[in-house]
Amino acid sequence: MKLFIVPTPIGNLEDITLRALNVLRSVDLILCEDTRTTAKLLKHYEIEKRCMAYHIFNEHGQMARFIAEIKTHEQVALVSDAGTPGISDPGFLLVRECVANDIEVECLPGATAFVPALVQSGLPCSSFYFYGFLPHKKGKETLLKRVAGMEETVVFYESPHRLLKSLQKMMEIMGPDRKVSVSKEISKIYAHTFRGTLSEAVAYFSQSEVKGEFVIIIEGIEN
Repeated sequence: MKLFIVPTPIGNLEDITLRALNVLRSVDLILCEDTRTTAKLLKHYEIEKRCMAYHIFNEHGQMARFIAEIKTHEQVALVSDAGTPGISDPGFLLVRECVANDIEVECLPGATAFVPALVQSGLPCSSFYFYGFLPHKKGKETLLKRVAGMEETVVFYESPHRLLKSLQKMMEIMGPDRKVSVSKEISKIYAHTFRGTLSEAVAYFSQSEVKGEFVIIIEGIEN
């Protein structure tokens, strides 16, 4: 019994490894965040496999079923809609349960949005703090106040409808001159990275149409 964690493209369909494709071809079952999204990827690479939906809305209630499926099959793959499962996507709970049930787990290296965004930001990346998506309301200010004092570069994911408010809150807490890099649609046609200060970012995104998924990189403080 083995569960493969398989990263999938975050934009360009060529952003998938040869090994990932070989694993998807060889497994008995693919657990996927959205069967329709995964079907497009499989069709592109001419892979025909049985797929089962595994997502944030059923991972708690149907975990026993998923573990039973993995025990029934020799090899199973887990994919999310884009990127590496478990990184701000469903996957952690399944991995934990597999470990508890002595099911072998192997995560393949591959695409994840924050790594290219961090590297191309121009901000220090030898030491960084990755949070994922900011809390919607409760806890956001507390979190930002905590990370405001970090020396490490800080990485967040953010959705388009919350981007501007989050940047404004960051500027309020961290000051207008803190450097920031904001990357959108990594590896997609309209990929773009803004680099500047928080005040410049707020001004820029106040006047721009905000679409896509974003990665925010904040510089750490100098001590």
